[in-house]
Amino acid sequence: MRHEQTRAPVSAGGGGEAARPIGKLAASTMPRTYESPGALILRNWRRLQSVPAGSWIFSRLVGRMVPYTGALGSRVRELRPGYARVELRDRRGIRSHLKSVHAVALVNLGEFTGGLAVLTGLPPTVQGIVTGLKVEYTKKARGKLVAECNADIPAVHGEMDHVVRAEILDAGGDVVAKLAVTWHLRPCPSREQG
Repeated sequence: MRHEQTRAPVSAGGGGEAARPIGKLAASTMPRTYESPGALILRNWRRLQSVPAGSWIFSRLVGRMVPYTGALGSRVRELRPGYARVELRDRRGIRSHLKSVHAVALVNLGEFTGGLAVLTGLPPTVQGIVTGLKVEYTKKARGKLVAECNADIPAVHGEMDHVVRAEILDAGGDVVAKLAVTWHLRPCPSREQG
């Protein structure tokens, strides 16, 4: 009589680990080809462009991945390696006591736009993180806003800082905020390729 155990026991400490199949490799232990965050973002953007309301769906998905940014309700309108254009509709939930879009909402919009541009422009062998942010407010922000970032990505051979600039414009084309976002870039630690 053949007996095959199909579930691993729950840990003795009662730590709440779920039983999992054994005897077969779990998908999480299988080697995978690494896909950079920027490549994943671009792949999903391109896939959703052929779907009705694809830009809206993409923006909502990104908002679920990054809840703080998702609370803004911004909408990605254009995305390609090193470039992003994101719109933000003026509404009560993001306004300040001055009846204009709150300064921190503008920072969030600009950093998000710059982040999309940088991440989609980085090669899969480079990783980055924001380490600094400088903002200049030039006009009260009201109405529909558009943030744009065209990020030149340098060759990265070692750890380095790189400043990326983004601008936020109102419906009249006036700049309401300028951002300089400092990214710390470095080659990725070696990864096993599957």
